[in-house]
Amino acid sequence: MPNQPKIPKPEAQSRRVGFAVVGLGELSAEELIPALRTSQHAYLAAVVTGEPDKGRAFAKAAGLSDADAYTYEQFEELGKRDDVQAVYIVLPNNLHRDYAERAAKLGKHVLCEKPLADTTKDAEAIVKACKDAGVLLMAAYRIQYTPHHWAAKKAVAGGKLGSIKLLDSIHTQVEDDASAWRLSFKQAGGGPLVDVGIYCLNTMRFVTGLEPEWIYAAVHQPKGDARFKEMEESMSVMLGFPGGLIANMLTSYGAVKTDTLRVLGEAGSVTLDPAFLYVGLDLELSNKAAKTTPQFAAYNQFTLEVDHFAECIQSGKTPYTPGEEGLQDHRIMDAIYQSARSGKRVELEKFSGQDVFRNTDNVPKHIKAQP
Repeated sequence: MPNQPKIPKPEAQSRRVGFAVVGLGELSAEELIPALRTSQHAYLAAVVTGEPDKGRAFAKAAGLSDADAYTYEQFEELGKRDDVQAVYIVLPNNLHRDYAERAAKLGKHVLCEKPLADTTKDAEAIVKACKDAGVLLMAAYRIQYTPHHWAAKKAVAGGKLGSIKLLDSIHTQVEDDASAWRLSFKQAGGGPLVDVGIYCLNTMRFVTGLEPEWIYAAVHQPKGDARFKEMEESMSVMLGFPGGLIANMLTSYGAVKTDTLRVLGEAGSVTLDPAFLYVGLDLELSNKAAKTTPQFAAYNQFTLEVDHFAECIQSGKTPYTPGEEGLQDHRIMDAIYQSARSGKRVELEKFSGQDVFRNTDNVPKHIKAQP
């Protein structure tokens, strides 16, 4: 486990971007609020939750006042807060659209946890609402902001592996609580694919810079298991990328915690194992010349992501992972489920070029600074 990152000196609060965190679950408590408190360009200005006592307790722990804690019914009152410039939506997937649209109407910029919504239709609506309101929208793909994953991407793009032939990625974990919102189709919009499998999908798209052209998927939904009465337990997906590149991904809510990514080329390989943890990522680059394990100064993934969005708000630039990046994952996941239901290969819209849905004119500053 790496040491905790050194906390850089933040800008004066008057120059930082104030965030309201909407939803106070485990991720907010353990990762997002601490990240905002150590951010250079952002700070926690308010919290929003369905439990007033919980909100006040979080506010107090974060050095805020009771007045900075809002219930969901009080959400529109954030419109009176000039110091709240953005919201970070950390809610069950089926609530993302509602709060993103409400935030956009208030003129607040939106950072939304993945997946962008519970359906492609709602994801499209979120993108439209933010565009119509003139506010920025960023999909919270923390993986696309880490030095480890950027080193993998640069190795692929730089030709160090030769021609890329194969990718594989696994992301699995055991979900024991049948009452968890992640196991409710109404709230989640899908099973492990939309929660943990999306890391495999999005990271393969990111590292290669390519979009899949076809999908073939298989699904298992066990009978008699209360956890999976509404959704799949496990999925296996094959994806075909341009140039004959073939990828395989496995995701499950019934298999032991595993998170890996491999890229195999004619002359070398990239391995991330673990690939998706919040801390402790491990990268290995291997080719005919050498096998290396690059090391990086300790960092907080959520701080990097929040700082990037804050800088976008300050500059008016579109984020590196805009809403369209999240929307594309929804469209691909629709095709995955279609293939799993039909047992047939599904063709996707073809795109030419690299990083089609990312703002390559706004690569995160900390990545640009890397050698």
